[in-house]
Amino acid sequence: MTDRITIRRPDDWHVHLRDGAMLEAVARHTARQFARAIIMPNLTPPVTDAAAAVAYRDRILAALPADTGFTPLMTCYLTDAADPQAIADGHAAGVFTACKLYPAHATTNSAHGVTDIFALAPVLERMQAIGMPLLIHGEVTDRTIDIFDREAVFIDRILVKLVREFPALRIVLEHITTAEAADFVTAAPATVAATITPQHLIINRNAIFDGGLRPHAYCLPVAKRERHRLAVRAAAVSGSAKFFLGTDSAPHVVGAKESGCGCAGIFNAPFALESYLTVFEEEDALDRFEGFASENGAHFYGLPLNDGKVTLERRPVIVPERIGDGDTAVVPFHAGETLGWRLVD
Repeated sequence: MTDRITIRRPDDWHVHLRDGAMLEAVARHTARQFARAIIMPNLTPPVTDAAAAVAYRDRILAALPADTGFTPLMTCYLTDAADPQAIADGHAAGVFTACKLYPAHATTNSAHGVTDIFALAPVLERMQAIGMPLLIHGEVTDRTIDIFDREAVFIDRILVKLVREFPALRIVLEHITTAEAADFVTAAPATVAATITPQHLIINRNAIFDGGLRPHAYCLPVAKRERHRLAVRAAAVSGSAKFFLGTDSAPHVVGAKESGCGCAGIFNAPFALESYLTVFEEEDALDRFEGFASENGAHFYGLPLNDGKVTLERRPVIVPERIGDGDTAVVPFHAGETLGWRLVD
C-alpha cells in the first residue's frame, strides 16, 4: 500500500477567488495547493478588459504572502460587445491567458454573458488565429430544458457546431458532469479538452436531497445521475491528456447558501488535492494522478510544467464544519468528514 505520494506541483485550471473580504479569506487555500490557477472573471462588475484583469491580479497577489510563488492566470469575460482587437492585445501583453464564455444567466454573475455564441464569430476567429483558449460553461439556459439535461443539450445544439466551424480553436469544456460530455471530449479533436471538479467525481444528485435540501451540495452545472458520475470519474482516471484538474471552487457565505434562493457553488479549495487523490486511489489509478493534476492542463495551455513538488501522505484529516467566520464563513466540501490523505506543508 502506498502511504506517501509526491508529484510535480499541480495547477487549478478553474477557480473562483471572489473579491474583497472573501478574496482575502480564500486565496491562500488555492495558493497553498497549486502553483497556478485560471481565475474566473465573473465578478461584479465582470472582468471584461485588460485593465480590470491587471487590477484584479494585483488584488489577488496582495491577498497572499509575498513569497507564495503562486501565479494567477487571468481570463476575459466575454460579452456580446467583446472586441477582438482588445482581447488579442490583452493576450499579447500577457494579461489574458484565455477567454471565458458564460451563456447569459447560466450561473453566478453571468447576467452579462453571451446571448448568441455564433454572433461572436469575429472574436472566435481571432482567438483561433492567435491560439487563445476558449473556456466554456457548457449549458443552455432555455428554461424549457430540464436543468439536468442542459449540458447534454448544449453539446448537441452548440458545441458540435462550434468545433466544426472553428476547427483550430482551443476549447475547454469546463466542469463536465455528464457521460455525453466525457464521450464528446474523448472523441473530439485534440483542440478540445475538459476540466473536472472533485465534487462531480464524488457526489451524484442524490446528495442535494439527502434527508432534505442540502444547499452546500448545490453547484452549477448541478450534479447528475450516478451513471454520469461514473462516466466522468472514468474519464478523469483514464490517463487521457484531454482531462485535467479544475476545482471550480466557488465560495459563498453560509447565509447566501442557506437561504430561500441559495447560491450555486461548492468551496473545495482547502482540501482539493486530498479529495481528488481519494478518487484516484479508489479507482486504483494513483499512477495517473500526476498527469491529471500537474501535466495535462499545462500541456493543453502550452505552458511549462512546474518545477516544484508537493507531497501527500496517508494520514487522516478532519474537514472542519466551517472555514472562516462572520462575513467570510463558508461550509467546505466534505464538511465534517475525515479524509484519508493530507497535504504535507
